[in-house]
Amino acid sequence: MAKVVALANQKGGVGKTTTAINLSASIALLGKKVLLLDADPQANATSGLGFDINMDGIYECIAGVKKASEVIVASPDVKNLWLLPSSIDLVAADTELPSMENAHRVIKGIVDEVRDDFDYIFIDCSPSLGYTTVNILTAADSVLIPVQCEYLALEGLSKLLNTIKKVKSGLNPSLEIDGFVLTMYMRNRLNNQVANEVREHFGPLAFDTVIQRNIRLGEAPSHGKPIVIYDAAAVGAANYLTLAREYLMRERKSKK
Repeated sequence: MAKVVALANQKGGVGKTTTAINLSASIALLGKKVLLLDADPQANATSGLGFDINMDGIYECIAGVKKASEVIVASPDVKNLWLLPSSIDLVAADTELPSMENAHRVIKGIVDEVRDDFDYIFIDCSPSLGYTTVNILTAADSVLIPVQCEYLALEGLSKLLNTIKKVKSGLNPSLEIDGFVLTMYMRNRLNNQVANEVREHFGPLAFDTVIQRNIRLGEAPSHGKPIVIYDAAAVGAANYLTLAREYLMRERKSKK
């Protein structure tokens, strides 16, 4: 049964979707069966894997007109990687979900339908802490938090951690934090200070692997490919493969 991991940060532009795409692709390349669920109405994870953002996907599942198995598509570039797409229609979910039966667990029901088919299900959350994101946190086993190496990126973490705490205390007692991934890193005094603060405050929850700023990494989504396919020699590709190996190593240690 798949481990369900939400990638969340209500601050936009911190590398959340980039991490969702490239960590998913890298773990798939390492031999695990991975589903990336795009739960952001911007559908950047969908387009970033080369798919049409107008196709049926998670919104149709929430609305009850499709099952997850009917809308999941296989990556044309990465073996062992599948996508449950998003679209702009998902904007309506925040207002529609509260009136549904078992409202906080609608997305959990969708995920549970296909959970046995994968090793990991990564969910790219929207950059908000609305009803849909709370639904995802209720469905998840854990949360992975990308943090940009800037001080403004640190300021919003308390709101996210508070939301996780509330979900854990009520809707999903087993929810855990997998860790914090430092993104958009450059070798300068500011980025080093932020990285050090994250490591001091969160200790072993901060991943050793740091994702560096990389032009090729920024170009890859416009070509509809993860960086490991678009340019396997790029620094970004090496960073995400290293992160994938570290993630899987932590998983193995946690199961011992």
